[in-house]
Amino acid sequence: MIYLTENARKKLSNNISNLPEGNVVKIGIKKSGCSGYAYVIEYLEVGEIENEVRYDIDGIDIYIDPSHNVFLSDMTIDFRKTGLNELFEFINPNESARCGCGESFTI
Repeated sequence: MIYLTENARKKLSNNISNLPEGNVVKIGIKKSGCSGYAYVIEYLEVGEIENEVRYDIDGIDIYIDPSHNVFLSDMTIDFRKTGLNELFEFINPNESARCGCGESFTI
């Protein structure tokens, strides 16, 4: 299960409301960086969804590839805005390490 803070829920809801009808949120990982993986939030058309499973997380439909569940289980997503910078922050108890710049992680 993935958890959303109130800030993340509001930001995702706002982003979804600005998308064309039929677009959805997909959360996952990709191989990247010096530590191995990076988190990804994508906004896709329903037709682009293949093997992903739909979850209702705090009233938001989020799609996740079932093979990513082991990496994302019990993760919390937050949203922070500091000055001109905005970002989703991933707080994942499954991480064993992060790279120095914080862009990638290891499980």
